[in-house]
Amino acid sequence: MKKVASILVLLLAVLFVAPTTMSAQKAKLDTVKIQSSAECDMCKAKVEKEVGVMKGVKYVNVDLKTQVITVAYNNTKTDPAKIKTVISNLGYDADEVKANNRAQKKLPACCQPGNMPKQDSAK
Repeated sequence: MKKVASILVLLLAVLFVAPTTMSAQKAKLDTVKIQSSAECDMCKAKVEKEVGVMKGVKYVNVDLKTQVITVAYNNTKTDPAKIKTVISNLGYDADEVKANNRAQKKLPACCQPGNMPKQDSAK
């Protein structure tokens, strides 16, 4: 009888703890939008690749039109400051964190600030 009662208590504990744990994991996902200096498809690919492999990052998108990087991340594994540091170390501005000079100088010519041809606004 003690064995049956122990099993029943264990099953009830699992039923009540599992949903709580699952909802807590979902609550850890945050999103940050970071203004950057990324200008072209090469910039986009580089940022999305490098930020995307960071621990805790779930989603990255670089919108070249607005130069905004959107990152969804697990807030127990990373934070906006770490994400901005990675972006800066790639050679791009990230909000108030300016691009790392050495990394920026190593970027291809088209990725250098101000080197993208201006789009024709008449279109």
